[in-house]
Amino acid sequence: MNPATSTAASSGVGEDECMYAKEHSFLDPEELKSKDDMTFCIKNYPSRTLRMMSIMRQHKMLTDVTLEVGTEKFHAHKVVLSAASPYFKAMFTGGLKECEMSKVNLQGVCPTAMGRIIYFIYTGHIRVTEVTVCQILPAATMLQVPDVIEACCTFLERQLEPANAIERFFNRVCKEDEFLQLQDRDLLTLIQRDKLNVNHESDVYNAVLDWVKYDQENRCHKLECIMYAIRCQKLTPNFIKEQIKKCDVLKKVPACRDYLSKVFKDLTLHKLCPVKERTPNTNRIIFVAGGFFKQSLDSLEGYNVDDRTWQVLPKLRIPRSGLGARCFLERKVLRRWRKDNSIGSSYDSDWVDKYDVYTGQWKPCAPMSVPRHRVGVAVMDELLYAVGGSAGSEYHKSVEYYDPEKDRWTLVEPMHEKRLGVGVVVVNRLLYAIGGFNGTDRFNSVECYHPENDEWTFVPSMRIGRSGAGVAAIDHYIYVVGGFDGTRQLASVERYDTENRVWESCSNLKTARSALSLISLDGLLYATGGFDGMNFLSIVEIYNPKTDSWSEGAQLSSGRSGHASAVIFHPSMNSPEQDRFLECMRQKRLMSERSGPSAAAAAPPSEDGPSPMSF
Repeated sequence: MNPATSTAASSGVGEDECMYAKEHSFLDPEELKSKDDMTFCIKNYPSRTLRMMSIMRQHKMLTDVTLEVGTEKFHAHKVVLSAASPYFKAMFTGGLKECEMSKVNLQGVCPTAMGRIIYFIYTGHIRVTEVTVCQILPAATMLQVPDVIEACCTFLERQLEPANAIERFFNRVCKEDEFLQLQDRDLLTLIQRDKLNVNHESDVYNAVLDWVKYDQENRCHKLECIMYAIRCQKLTPNFIKEQIKKCDVLKKVPACRDYLSKVFKDLTLHKLCPVKERTPNTNRIIFVAGGFFKQSLDSLEGYNVDDRTWQVLPKLRIPRSGLGARCFLERKVLRRWRKDNSIGSSYDSDWVDKYDVYTGQWKPCAPMSVPRHRVGVAVMDELLYAVGGSAGSEYHKSVEYYDPEKDRWTLVEPMHEKRLGVGVVVVNRLLYAIGGFNGTDRFNSVECYHPENDEWTFVPSMRIGRSGAGVAAIDHYIYVVGGFDGTRQLASVERYDTENRVWESCSNLKTARSALSLISLDGLLYATGGFDGMNFLSIVEIYNPKTDSWSEGAQLSSGRSGHASAVIFHPSMNSPEQDRFLECMRQKRLMSERSGPSAAAAAPPSEDGPSPMSF
């Protein structure tokens, strides 16, 4: 045995301590070997010290940087962040401008994830849930915190069973050979799932046809049974018509063609759809765009229904109010109209923008035929309808629709009445225009548009005439919430039973308001913002039709009226979010194969900051 090693060991001193002494001139290695000296290793010293640093951070003691994430601010110590994250090390020691900054704005991370990661950096503890994992994982990947990445991936591995993975990533999985080789019973089980995450039911239809074409000789006769599992009532009549006309597989299976013909007839007759919507197991996001508070706003916010938090998103290209918005499922974009009432500028616009939730970018679309302020909008058959509105003192009865595939607007039959501040909603492929203002009167009348006949007809009127009301549908009921009757803002709520053609009263809003936005999601109504006659409101109320009651939700970041809202499911399909998830899973496997920590150099943040956050 080496004498030096023996002496060090006998005195409780190991080779690491001796090596440490050799590296520091103020320590004599021989002194460490002496039996008269003892070296102690306090096991809980690092954790105790870290805990004290966490307390100091909470009390803002000696903190030298403030991380601004959305509307939240996080105080921290640069040295602690740099020690835990190569991203922060590159930021604070790599000669970037952030080295000397006491405030750093971080984009691409939501406040919830940032708070959890900072807590981990100071404590070594992190709590991951089904709701937060999709926020924490991309944030930890961007900030290069491998322990958090590993924790999230471990959580996902345990939570994400193969069946759930196929549900979530169906659009990618259905293009793989493994999908085409599924047994018919397995395919049937898969497409019957309510939580299947698809852009549109046509994705399921096309995937089934691809499966049949993979082995037509042995699978054509199985299509009839499988066709009934596709929610064909959610297909558009034009899509069905094209399939009946052109699909070679359907020509070989007359029963399927007959079934689709029946579905087509039911859709064009506007029969009540017996098939429920799919509800993907992903986060649901309510977008709120623009609005008015002293001037037109350029803000865009996203409300995560699952964790009840708001997040600030990339601003509109130009401040706008009196706009409309709806979501296209296939493209996952938000499209909008608007009036510019910003300082030094006030005009009605025919411009249309789209927001891509994958890239976080706004882009222009083809303009409408006329400017439309306080326009009503709705999606029917994958076409976006713009109804009424005004251009200055001119009130519109005209209606047009936008085809996203062609980037083109087409005029249809105008309404019987000019309507500003009209509420618009679709039920059973019928477009309803409710209330509104013609410059003189506020209507209680309701018009219904039949796309097959290109005509408007009147249906039973509301009990109270109003404009600027929130309008949305749940099942076959149309809800009209709040509004302005010409003298005061309203708290009253009524609903129209489209099957029995009667109006019924519902519980009032807690706060009367007009120019609010109303969204239907998961059988609930979300009423956001508005104007109560004195103040611009940030409050959010949630209506449950089962209990006929309103409750308070998480407030907007600021008060506003005349804003637009749209709802979307978490864009996890064919999106960067999915790619990040798959890449992180690969990283976890790589980390497990390595004997030590990653030697990869930290990539410094770009001058433009990280890429836009997507939910």
